Amino acid sequence: MPALLFWTFAAMTLVFGAAVVLNRNPIASALSLVLSFLGLAALFMGLDAFFIGIIQVLVYAGAVMVLFLFIIMLFDLRAEERRRINRVAVVGGSAVSLALFVQICLVVAELRGSHDQFPALPATRTDDVRDIGLLLFNNFNLPFQIIGVLVLVATIGVIVLSKRELR
Repeated sequence: MPALLFWTFAAMTLVFGAAVVLNRNPIASALSLVLSFLGLAALFMGLDAFFIGIIQVLVYAGAVMVLFLFIIMLFDLRAEERRRINRVAVVGGSAVSLALFVQICLVVAELRGSHDQFPALPATRTDDVRDIGLLLFNNFNLPFQIIGVLVLVATIGVIVLSKRELR
């Protein structure tokens, strides 16, 4: 992956990750989380971890965010907008975040190999999607099906709970 693409997707992930926390609207926050997941998936693709990148998009940006949006729709959004910002919490959180950032910069600066180029990884001809599929469906078939049923029951439960009664 060219350095420009890496830094673009890394910045995208960080900016939209910060937008998740800073947005006051829960729906805008959830959509920012989707874009952050997409940036992270692009970073995985750049590392030649194609299966993890695709799963990141399908599972997290797709299925999990649909469930998050169902839960957000159950909230009273007007009550969320009336809340005021706690200035002490914002100042304290900013101070802790700044201290963490300074510590990370100091640790990275002290690493001996942090400025060296990594050697290129050898090209392998393994089919990771096929191997993971065989492992899932041969060795872990029953747990895989149980998780599928649990997700189906959870989805039906959210739909039933979010249904409004007619008056």
